[in-house]
Amino acid sequence: MINTGNDRNSSECATEKKRTTHTAGASSGIYGLAFVGALIYFIQQSTTFWMGVLGFLKALVWPAVLIYKVMEFLKM
Repeated sequence: MINTGNDRNSSECATEKKRTTHTAGASSGIYGLAFVGALIYFIQQSTTFWMGVLGFLKALVWPAVLIYKVMEFLKM
């Protein structure tokens, strides 16, 4: 008989705890709010469809640029 590693009985499997790792935190919520705010601002300023597309791309990058400028200001 070949041992496949699945020889546990059902009572052992029922008592094992499963580990779940959650990696999302408050920072993703802050980024999401910053993205939505920037998206609304840039879309309102756009006059053509392609300026709206550019506004969407700017909204994706804007929070990273903001953090860079803050760290540059604080000389970190």
